[in-house]
Amino acid sequence: MAPESRHNHRVYLWIPGSLAARAPRNDKVCFMTTAVTLDHATLRIGGRTILSDVSFAIREGEFIGVLGPNGAGKTTLMRSILGLLQPVTGSVRVFGRAPERGDPAIGYLPQLRTVQPDLRVRGFDFIASSLNGHRWGLPPFGNGNHALIDETLDAVGARDLSRRPLCEMSGGERQRLLLAQALIGNPKLLLLDEPLISLDARHQEVAIDVVRKVCRERGITVLFSAHELNQLLGTLDRVLYLGNTQAVLGTVDDVITAPVLSRLYGTDIEVVRAAGHIFVMSRGCDVERTDHAHDHDHAHEHEH
Repeated sequence: MAPESRHNHRVYLWIPGSLAARAPRNDKVCFMTTAVTLDHATLRIGGRTILSDVSFAIREGEFIGVLGPNGAGKTTLMRSILGLLQPVTGSVRVFGRAPERGDPAIGYLPQLRTVQPDLRVRGFDFIASSLNGHRWGLPPFGNGNHALIDETLDAVGARDLSRRPLCEMSGGERQRLLLAQALIGNPKLLLLDEPLISLDARHQEVAIDVVRKVCRERGITVLFSAHELNQLLGTLDRVLYLGNTQAVLGTVDDVITAPVLSRLYGTDIEVVRAAGHIFVMSRGCDVERTDHAHDHDHAHEHEH
């Protein structure tokens, strides 16, 4: 375990093997109240190690930006928090307990989300289908559930979409409904996996503002996966950067540095700060923007 600290903030970089001394197994990561804790957790898929011997703790109510190159493990981490993937070694804890599938305390917006072009389901019915764990088909509900749906639609500014069919909505409008669906039931933890993909710059700003407003008001812990840090500057509390099977959690100033990111990317990285923006550069290329452009094109292929 190799600690780096600046400005009285603490950030840990866990590096497996001989690259750094391992933390003792009884060195638990804990805060006063935590929403998500990984303790020496290793996550693998199909024999490939995605995250190795990773430890960090996210406090309740924090807004965490989850960043890293393609394949770094952002979606894998969220699947583990959802109870869909068990760690090979170590542990994952959500609000102090092992993750469980279908946990009502967790709202989730997956990365791959498509709506059939001719889908005539109204916005209200789309949200209602999520009540009581139903995916499709409206569950029986009375005035209480009707009010809950209206309240959730209001929270994300989507009440006007309730009577419109999804097939007539723009990508930004559907995104609001998907966020409302993830917020139904007032979860304590919200996992957003690349929610900005396929949205233009204006709708990206709107989506971030909506998430920030709703989650601050309700005290929801947020893990917001993205490729570009600049979109989240001014919103996030801390950043969780993944790469090279490692994870670093800390403030932007502590994490977004050339030494830390060079280890995570496995290549020389230069961090450039200019005009209120931060650029992660490698050989003259903005590596975050390059990844985002690739995924943006891929998302539009699915959209159409």
